[in-house]
Amino acid sequence: MIDLDNIYLKRSSRKTVSMEILPDGRVLVRAPYRMPVFEIREFVLKNEGWLEKHLKKQKESANVPADRLSMEELKELADRALKVIPERVSYYAEKIGVSYGRITIRNQKSRWGSCSSRGNLNFNVLLMLTPPEVIDSVVVHELCHRKEMNHSKRFYDEVLRVYPDYHRWNRWLKDNGEAILRRMI
Repeated sequence: MIDLDNIYLKRSSRKTVSMEILPDGRVLVRAPYRMPVFEIREFVLKNEGWLEKHLKKQKESANVPADRLSMEELKELADRALKVIPERVSYYAEKIGVSYGRITIRNQKSRWGSCSSRGNLNFNVLLMLTPPEVIDSVVVHELCHRKEMNHSKRFYDEVLRVYPDYHRWNRWLKDNGEAILRRMI
């Protein structure tokens, strides 16, 4: 059974509630400002099976030692990312028919990419440790936010129009990404 007292709650102006397991094992629930606490608890309890399954998976994978990357290795990955990712962004932006702002490569502990409302794109340096298809799937995902700043059906329709194998490589990232993220210093 899930201990509801060990769940971290973050409220914002979002419209829906979501739950994620952070790399350190904490559970983060994101909820709208006005959502009553009892509804948040109901959401967590309704998804208790999912949460327990993924917490167990995370604990099992935590037992596998991950080689931490040195600062020098991270710098080498960043140098590679600064060559590879802008090229992929340029290629897919043309296919999608969108513009974009600044591209930043970051050492992030939980996100693979993001797109700001101004069109600035951020990508995790650790993408360089994934197959090229995963990099493309993240690039397409973020660029499609230039058309839809949400995760609606229209958003995913656009992602799949441009990158039909998206779900396959997104699944690869979900299955393997946690072990890669643990390599961050």
